[in-house]
Order: sequence, then C-alpha cells, then structure tokens
Amino acid sequence: MTKIANVRCQLVDLEPETVRFDASQSFVKQETVLVTIETVDGVSGTGYSYTIGTGGSSVLALLRDHLVPGLLGADARDVERIWQRMLAGTRATTTGVITALAMAAVDIALWDLRGKRVGEPVWRLAGGAHERLPLYDTEGGWIHLSVDELVRNAVAAKATGVRGVKVKVGKPSLVEDAERLAAVREAVGPEFEVMVDANQCFTGAEALRRAHAYEALGIAWFEEPLPADDLAGHVRLARATTVPVAVGESIYSTQRFAEYLSAGAAGIVQVDAARIGGITPWLKVAHTAESFNAPVAPHFLMELHASLACAVPNGMYVEHIPQLDAITHNRLLVEEGWVRPPEGPGIGIDWNLDAIDDLRVG
Repeated sequence: MTKIANVRCQLVDLEPETVRFDASQSFVKQETVLVTIETVDGVSGTGYSYTIGTGGSSVLALLRDHLVPGLLGADARDVERIWQRMLAGTRATTTGVITALAMAAVDIALWDLRGKRVGEPVWRLAGGAHERLPLYDTEGGWIHLSVDELVRNAVAAKATGVRGVKVKVGKPSLVEDAERLAAVREAVGPEFEVMVDANQCFTGAEALRRAHAYEALGIAWFEEPLPADDLAGHVRLARATTVPVAVGESIYSTQRFAEYLSAGAAGIVQVDAARIGGITPWLKVAHTAESFNAPVAPHFLMELHASLACAVPNGMYVEHIPQLDAITHNRLLVEEGWVRPPEGPGIGIDWNLDAIDDLRVG
C-alpha cells in the first residue's frame, strides 16, 4: 500500500514579487519544478525546487528521463534508500546543481508524503527543536536600490519586528558600499543586525579589504564573499576578519560543507534544501554544522526552510523572501518578526492547483 504508483512532474514560472538585483545577477523569474508522488493507497506528497531564470527545463528532463522511472514501485517510506538510489543512478552528473535540484524535488515530496501519512509536520518529524525562529529581511536590500530606499526599507523592516536586514554589496567602489551600509546602520541603530551579501563577486584580496571596512559597522555576517569553489580563499578570509563568513547557497554536497567547516572557512551555514538535494541531505549538513558549533541560517525557500530551521537545534534565522504566494493558499505565520513553522502534516504548503495549472510551462 505504500508503494509509489504515480509521479507527476511540472514546471511553473513565477514572476519575482519585487525587482531583484545583486552584484552578480538579476532574479529574472523563479522556474519552479514541482514533483507529486502518490502511493497505491492514495496518499500523496508534493516537493519542489527552483532556478532563478535558466535550467528549469533541464531539471524537468532529468526527472522524467532518468529519476521518475526508478521511483515507480519503490516503497515511499524508504526515503534514505530512494535518495541513495537516485544518487547512484546519476553518478555521471553528480555533484552538480541540475542533479541536486531534481533529486531535491523528489526527496521533499517523499518527506511531505511521510508527514501526511502519520499526520505530523515535517519540523517535528525532523527534530522539533524550535517552535519559532527570528526572521531577517532581504527584500529591501537589493544592490540597485538607492541609499534612501535602503534606509527606508530597513527602518520599515525593523518596525515589523524582524531581527535584521541583509544589504547586497559589490558596488565598484568600496567607499560606495561603505556609505550605503553606514547609512543603514545609522538609521536602525547598533543593536539591529545588518548582514551583507556579495554573491561571490570579490577576489580574495578585495574581499579582505572590504571585510575590514565592514568590521567597524558591526556587520552580522559576510555572505558569499568569494566564488564557492575557493575554499582556500575562504579560509584566509575567515582567519583575517572578525566578521563571520557565511556560505552555502552555492554548495551542492554534504562532503563540501564538511570540508568548509573542518577548514574553518565558514562560521554560518546557509544550506539550501533545493540545491543540496532535498531534506535528507539538508539535515545531514545541519547536524554536521552543529558538531562544529556553527549555526544554520538557510538560503531562500522560506516556506520550506521555516520548518527545517526549526527542526534542528542550531537553527538561527529564516530569510524573508516570499515567493510562493501566487501558487499557494496559505502563508507562513509571522508574529512580530518571528516565524512559526506550519503545523499541517508534511511540509505544510497548501498548493493552489488551479493557479499551478494556469502558470505551468512544462
């Protein structure tokens, strides 16, 4: 009765809820890959992953051509076994983001199904460490915004009760970055957290130069200062600055996170459930980080990551970037800057099937 009888894969394009630019790219659209798995007894679960403009059709093709055929007839309760089988069946394209995104949509669907079968939310099934966590806001800190807009957005975010704001950095001049950050810091005061995110745009020398400038402003963390492949550069930077280095959204394997942590290259882990390959490896990364006394502040996917960050003891923050409103019936419960994970069974997302049908492209 728990064997997988049917798998449906879809691709939906979502427009950004606000204009988004960082130092490396623009957020053109969210290509959202949806996978629904149904068992013989009629229980179903839906998972998803995403890209920010390209590659969605490639993820869909990998699912349909290679992963889905191997799911049919498998026992949906064997989540770890299925994940390992998917990994073994995609050795030629692993480790890579396309494979990770495809595996993630399946794995998240299986966790959703698991929760629905037993009537429990994923955040409890996966650990149940926190009933709520603080939010920080990213939507008001994009790099194309003027200083006045950054300040206005930060003040407005603080008024809602959120615990911090993230400001994108990477302007051609260090002086311009510093002036923008100083204006925000002056407006929100010394106790409100201000994070910065470079989206991998700096060289090692420039990242160190800018980190020293950020120290005086009490910056909470320096996110993706260097290309994610530059482990040695992250080690040098982390040793040379008091600003915690945050990485994770562009790391696609549990082993790579372990290398960063053991080398002292990361103080804050921002593992993304879609880009790591699902909830199963996400939890492994989170617990590895715990063993290194490192907090987890996951990247994006707030509708899912609220559950995962609340599941683990080292969950630190949830990033406020809503993106599923167009295709869901429910929203996360946010109270004075704190977010509570969904109490509904599974991942707790109530999908709007009519809206998904209207926006489906593949």
